[in-house]
Amino acid sequence: MNKIHVSVADWQKDIAEIRRIREAVFIAEQSVPAELEWDADDAGAMHFLAFEGDFPIGTARLLPSGEIGRVSVLKDWRGLKVGDKLMEAVIGVAEGRGQTRQFLSAQVYAAPFYERLGFKIVSEEFLEVGIPHVDMVRGG
Repeated sequence: MNKIHVSVADWQKDIAEIRRIREAVFIAEQSVPAELEWDADDAGAMHFLAFEGDFPIGTARLLPSGEIGRVSVLKDWRGLKVGDKLMEAVIGVAEGRGQTRQFLSAQVYAAPFYERLGFKIVSEEFLEVGIPHVDMVRGG
């Protein structure tokens, strides 16, 4: 396996790859309705792509508010620390922009992953698109 690396993506240029990953993970695997996956926040968000070599295998976005979302890694690359590298890049950019507090809504099964990265659960469990979630916060 090549070394995994993460880059800031260009929404206009990289939209096809971002869509391919998010559609595979959220729409195909998790049955999130397509009309709920894509929203107006995408255009104003900073997007990230994780690569193995030249092949995009994961994505995430950072909103101007410090909210992190749409963290997704293609099935065949899970368990290889791709999510860690993605989140480290997003957190690094957020902190570099002075966003010392980052927050997200995590699927309950993924909460331990985010806790390892310093996030704390700050809500009761709730359903979002039929999937149990919790709100989590990191920093300030």
